[in-house]
Amino acid sequence: MAEAATAVQSPPAGAQAVQRALGLLHCFHDNGPDLSASDLARRMGLSVSTAHRLARTLVSAGFLEQDEQTVRYRLGPAVAELGQLSFHQRGLHLAAPELEVLSRRTKATADLAIRSGPHAVILVGGSVRPDTGLGLRRPLHSTALGKVLLAWPRPGEAATSTLGPLRSFTDRTITEPALLEEELARVRAAGYALNDGESAAGVRTVAVPVLDVAGQARFALAVRSTPAHLTDDRVDWFLGYARGCADALAVLLLPPGQRA
Repeated sequence: MAEAATAVQSPPAGAQAVQRALGLLHCFHDNGPDLSASDLARRMGLSVSTAHRLARTLVSAGFLEQDEQTVRYRLGPAVAELGQLSFHQRGLHLAAPELEVLSRRTKATADLAIRSGPHAVILVGGSVRPDTGLGLRRPLHSTALGKVLLAWPRPGEAATSTLGPLRSFTDRTITEPALLEEELARVRAAGYALNDGESAAGVRTVAVPVLDVAGQARFALAVRSTPAHLTDDRVDWFLGYARGCADALAVLLLPPGQRA
């Protein structure tokens, strides 16, 4: 029995290589300049030779490509292809028109995000850069989108206690885990989250969940503006439009059996 338990707990063959290869791809998350083998090695904590060998393997599979003149790496066409496939398989191309209507009606920026580890990743909306198609990766604790994703987590998503140190972005950012838990309780009770200058001064955001039948946030939807536009007495007005859009997105993005 002990041998069987040990066998179950042992990582599969090649798991470390897969983890390292995926980690190498994650090095390009910041959308910075092309990276050399030395850059990748430093970010991954590997030797340059190991980073180079992994990168060359990813080049051969199309997940990276190498500039022959600078000998630096960038994300390859296979990543772009899979990204587009995922985008359409999730139905996210259907979400853009709904977000445009929401933005036009509220005269604010509208965004749709999912959770990726300790970040909220904006996939569709006004914060997606038109030149690259990339949205923002923002820490969960300092944004309304992130609070929604934390308040209605999906199975397997790490708890708030695993987020690590909560970085301060303004004097309003919640940096104490206990206070964050209290805030998430308020979010669940109210049915929405508010970011009142916690991520950046002069920014105010309300966010609501796109819930599935199990009561889990499959997406978070936010409307972002300034305190002068998104005033206290207009929060309910903004929420009305946001919730209407969230309901429409649930129909567009979730299979019938998974809708709340």
